[in-house]
Amino acid sequence: MAVLNPTMSMSMPKAVPEAVPVPVPAAVPSDPVGLPRIEDPSAVSPADARVLSRTLFRRLGELEEGTREFSYVRGTLVELNMALVKFVAGRYRTRSEPMEDIIQVGTVGLIKAIDRFDPAQGVEFTTFAIPTIAGEIKRFFRDTGWMVHVPRRLQERRIALARATDALQQLHDRAPTTAELAEHLGLSEEEVREGVVAARAQTAGSLDLGPGGDAEDGPTLGDRLAVEERDYDLVLDRESLKPALAALSDRDREVLSLRFGAELTQAEIGELLGFSQMHISRMLKRILGQLRTALLAEN
Repeated sequence: MAVLNPTMSMSMPKAVPEAVPVPVPAAVPSDPVGLPRIEDPSAVSPADARVLSRTLFRRLGELEEGTREFSYVRGTLVELNMALVKFVAGRYRTRSEPMEDIIQVGTVGLIKAIDRFDPAQGVEFTTFAIPTIAGEIKRFFRDTGWMVHVPRRLQERRIALARATDALQQLHDRAPTTAELAEHLGLSEEEVREGVVAARAQTAGSLDLGPGGDAEDGPTLGDRLAVEERDYDLVLDRESLKPALAALSDRDREVLSLRFGAELTQAEIGELLGFSQMHISRMLKRILGQLRTALLAEN
């Protein structure tokens, strides 16, 4: 899909792979920016991809961002350098996340590297791109690898605590105390305890497992901790009532609000609105009957 046109003022690199034809004849199709067509960017060797990338980056710097030509050259750079993404992603193939997801995240890092790369700095794009791709993948693991979202400072503290625990355990041949960890890391004991609690958020046990790790091994954690939450029913009732309340008149909603929100008596409501207590009683009976009918109709 990518292309380079020999008619441009820039010259093609001398090292051109056999799989990448350089279309000297005008009859050979070219891309929107006049660069010779690269039929299959994935077939370009890493060495030739580096050479072609230098040419494309020079061309990218001459184009206006947001134009069709700019998008074309940028997209070609992505395709040519996908091997970098697969190379970096291969380091994490032992992770539980699907390789497709890791490659997708790495591709985001590649695009960021292309957008930030400045050829004038004299650095090879490969040297610049690999740390950027790796950083994006590491952020993905950091942000998705925790069962509960934990601030970065606590995640970093957990790592420091793990290293300090190993070091002190080897030194004293026993598990270090909170005070020893605090002194070793220059933290307060409260900060150490906070880091220990944060570490527990990285993994979570199933509520369906018993004390021995088996669902059949006695009461499960869910059985022992679960309670019936009556407020859930109240939430459901309120949500179900919203459409029915919206269908009431303003006066009916006002009467309901005074009776069940302000908790006024029927007589007090009647006095406030200029009606008798009996009239308010009949209004409430009618309104509640209307709401009941609406709720039953939903079920």
